[in-house]
Amino acid sequence: MYEKNNTRKLVIAGVLLAIGIIVPTIFHTTGIPGNVFLPMHIPVLIGGFLLPPYLALILGMLTPILNSLITGMPPLFPMTVIMIFELGIYGLVTSILYRKLKMPSVISLIVSMISGRIMAGFVVFILAAFFEVKMDPMFFIIGGVTTAIPGIIIQLILVPSLVYSIVKYTTIDLD
Repeated sequence: MYEKNNTRKLVIAGVLLAIGIIVPTIFHTTGIPGNVFLPMHIPVLIGGFLLPPYLALILGMLTPILNSLITGMPPLFPMTVIMIFELGIYGLVTSILYRKLKMPSVISLIVSMISGRIMAGFVVFILAAFFEVKMDPMFFIIGGVTTAIPGIIIQLILVPSLVYSIVKYTTIDLD
């Protein structure tokens, strides 16, 4: 039973990773601004609800790396580096809060989104301090949040609804 469940989780992670590459590519090719609607974040956040913490973390970290290597978006340095940690935290924190600590989905989502933004600010601080990247951590966080308000609203509505539907109407469970 363990192997079947583990294989199922790996397949779910793979499908979410593919969605995390395909959907942002559609956004970029059609000119829809990804930094406003955050299409890469949605599959990672869904992964946080459906996957164990280690897989949700890996999904969050691999999604921006593969996007950058395959499509050139986001630029490898510094944005992909920042997003590796930001999306990794999204997946990890969502999974821990929702799956392990049994917090409500919206609370788990909000806390993980805040945690990811804080991590992104910390990474920007490290890059500015040690790699001479010309970015201000607070400006990055504030600018990122204000620009992404439509994407944040979409995430708060869409992600819990999709997770509920996935669990209710498919054979995917949270065990």
